[in-house]
Amino acid sequence: MITVSENAKQKALALIKEENKPADTFIRVGVESGGCSGLSYKMEFDNQMREGDQVFEDKGMKIVVDKKSFLYLVGTELDFSGGLNGKGFEFKNPNAQRTCGCGESFAV
Repeated sequence: MITVSENAKQKALALIKEENKPADTFIRVGVESGGCSGLSYKMEFDNQMREGDQVFEDKGMKIVVDKKSFLYLVGTELDFSGGLNGKGFEFKNPNAQRTCGCGESFAV
């Protein structure tokens, strides 16, 4: 399962509204090759399901991940940290054995 913190949910809902996204918009998360640690996180708003997508709902927020990325993200919580020292959206991934300083890439 992939979960979302209350802070991430509230920020995502605010962005969806601010960007005038359709009512059926969800958070799509994934992993791609790259970054200083080998794998990079990706996140976007979407409203189109794709073949092989895994769907989760947490705190009323729909989170979708492709089948390949799910293997790397199982158990991950999407969080949001704001303020002066905030990082924005961040992935709290229990599968990551090593992360880079910016928190945007990882290795397993």
